[in-house]
Amino acid sequence: QDGHRQMSIFPDAKAMKDHMREQMTKPEYDVANYYKRGGFCQWVARHHLFEKSTLLVIASNAVWIAVDTDYNKAEVLLDARPIFQVAEHLFCFYFLFEWTMRFCAFANKCDCWKDAWFIFDSLLVGTMVAETWVMTGFLVIIGGGSSGGLGNASILRIARLLRLTRMARMARLLRAMPELLILIKGMM
Repeated sequence: QDGHRQMSIFPDAKAMKDHMREQMTKPEYDVANYYKRGGFCQWVARHHLFEKSTLLVIASNAVWIAVDTDYNKAEVLLDARPIFQVAEHLFCFYFLFEWTMRFCAFANKCDCWKDAWFIFDSLLVGTMVAETWVMTGFLVIIGGGSSGGLGNASILRIARLLRLTRMARMARLLRAMPELLILIKGMM
């Protein structure tokens, strides 16, 4: 041999075993490790019923988005029928409540940026609050729904499309229930 390491066709078994042992001994990531040790918010955020109810609300919201897309013809929430307005406000309230409980549970608030799901939820809740409460408040101040103030602006259609981004929450549901993902793949 000329001093160069010879490449093998097969991977090095010892290196593979060492890598697997390292992966198996590495602690599994859990966002609850960043939570406070005591207090109401951390208790709620850690509670299994809170997690299960959140998954149920996410699934319900996905179904509601389908219903809303098919039957709500209003450009903005102010012009929608009351059932659509109430549902939007309830979903927005619950998701903001969930986000608040999780945020307040962090012992060090900067640690929330270490959790990808929290960042993802922050973006979704932020757009939902902006669409449901901020934009609605703005439209009330300037003079009503789509017939007043902004008219038939394309920004309203874009805001309506933003509602569909909430379907991205389904990724969280699918992560919690991989069997559901298998069923969905089987249907396609």
